[in-house]
Amino acid sequence: MKSLPTITTVEAMPSLSADKIRIDGLVPTKKEAARVHAVVDRLRRLADDNTRLRIESRNPSVDGKGLGFSASGFAALGLATSRALGLNLETGDLSEVVRLGAGSASRSLVGGFSIWYANRKGHSYAEQLASASSIRLRTLIVPIPSTIKTDKAHADVLTSPFFKARLAYMKRVLQKMRRAIVRKDVSEICRLAEVDTLNLHAITMTGKLGTVLVSPLSIRIMDEVRRLREEETVPVWYSLDTGPSVFINTTPKTASKVERRIKALAENVISSDPGGAAEIISYHLF
Repeated sequence: MKSLPTITTVEAMPSLSADKIRIDGLVPTKKEAARVHAVVDRLRRLADDNTRLRIESRNPSVDGKGLGFSASGFAALGLATSRALGLNLETGDLSEVVRLGAGSASRSLVGGFSIWYANRKGHSYAEQLASASSIRLRTLIVPIPSTIKTDKAHADVLTSPFFKARLAYMKRVLQKMRRAIVRKDVSEICRLAEVDTLNLHAITMTGKLGTVLVSPLSIRIMDEVRRLREEETVPVWYSLDTGPSVFINTTPKTASKVERRIKALAENVISSDPGGAAEIISYHLF
């Protein structure tokens, strides 16, 4: 999302005896550091350069789960690290590296409306199907905090009796979504995203752990979105990632009306256009 950018600065520093990593000003946990090294060590091997790195990454100061900060964070890390090491990889090749940190980072790297190929001729990478500005879509984001560890949910979905059905469903719906993006059909894009949200959360709730990622506020917002669409014919749909935060997808023309209604339920509502590809900027964190 354009309104929730991650900024990451990476510098090669031969004087360091070990990488110096800070995420939102904090030293990462062992697990977080391992994910960072999965990306930077692969890039070091590609560059044939073992120089230690200073890495600073900052996300927006927003308290919410399921906002995609892992995706944007690893996309930014991959691009900044590749440049610090003197690499100039093709976007597809770099997207294949950043997915080692977070699968969805491959899509964040290429930006816009994109598809992530799980296995295409032995490679897993993302490709942009349409630029961020080419489709007239506005998203209202309601950040909702949660203490649930989503990495457990990711593993637990394999135990859902509906997991295989979801895989079969995904093959069909991906073709529908691709066609909708080519046609720039906002209504169909948003409708398919909403249906997929329900499908995704069905398998998280039916795994052995019975993980319910949505919150009471999530449900109230989802109900209000459906009421706006069904009773007032407003073109608006919801979607959720693996967390309770809600993304409300509508058109720029109707965004103000939708935002007023949602603000009656939630104090913090962030309006955003679709995000573009990861890019090098002039602002640095150190």
